[in-house]
Amino acid sequence: MTQLSSQLPDAGLALTVSIVVYRSDPAVLQLTLDSIVAAIHHAQGTGLLGRASIDIIHNCGSEPALTALVAVCRKQATDIDIVLLEGHGNVGYGRGHNLSINKAESHCHLILNPDVTLAPESLVEGLQFMSRNPEIVALSPAVTDGEGHKQYVCKRYPSVLDFLLRGFAPAFLKRRFATRLARYEMRDLPEQEPSTDIPIISGCFMLFRTAALRAVGGFDERYFLYFEDFDLSLRVHSEGSLAYLPSMHIVHLGGNSARKGLGHIGMFARSGLRFYNSHGWRLL
Repeated sequence: MTQLSSQLPDAGLALTVSIVVYRSDPAVLQLTLDSIVAAIHHAQGTGLLGRASIDIIHNCGSEPALTALVAVCRKQATDIDIVLLEGHGNVGYGRGHNLSINKAESHCHLILNPDVTLAPESLVEGLQFMSRNPEIVALSPAVTDGEGHKQYVCKRYPSVLDFLLRGFAPAFLKRRFATRLARYEMRDLPEQEPSTDIPIISGCFMLFRTAALRAVGGFDERYFLYFEDFDLSLRVHSEGSLAYLPSMHIVHLGGNSARKGLGHIGMFARSGLRFYNSHGWRLL
């Protein structure tokens, strides 16, 4: 695998992108694909980015709407290799991304949710920063939700209480523990300059050096859903530093595990047990 360095190859950097979909809203996915294609074209126009490919990993049965959407996207972006991987069933979030990571031949790999839109300059900002800072192996962007409210996606190592408060506590209790939650969500990070040595970044958008991602084996496939991004963040520290880059902007229309029914809450709890058993328990 090739390494990203401050010396760019003549043809520009190579980028691979993986998007795992499961019963995703086609209209929202269309926005995601349109934005990543626009960001890729913008980066290619600067000469920074060369070859790019997007893997759409379909963790559900055949959906004609998705097939048609991918076909339209291919026609509109003939210079980008857009691949639809399906037929493997619902193998889980991390294992789905690994289908792409394990075959990636690129300098950088972007793990992207199907409900994220990128600002056109976002890839240029991220790739330039990684090219100039070889010790950085993964980047997290500035994130807002669909209504323009800031989301805090960088985290300190969580206690069990932090998770319970953030995910399941009523509003009045969250207000009572606002200072604690602000520290956990790293709300003290500056928005005018990059921050390094970030412990944990969110899986909705993770820009990695592909070599570092491959070195740690990608996602731990024992996590079916939830905590796989926390686990990967902690393991990839063996390869270098994680950073928050506020000049790299995305919009994330994300959910909350507490609002997705008992099945999702059960998966959240099982993954949480695995995470703490692997990385160490912190109750308070």
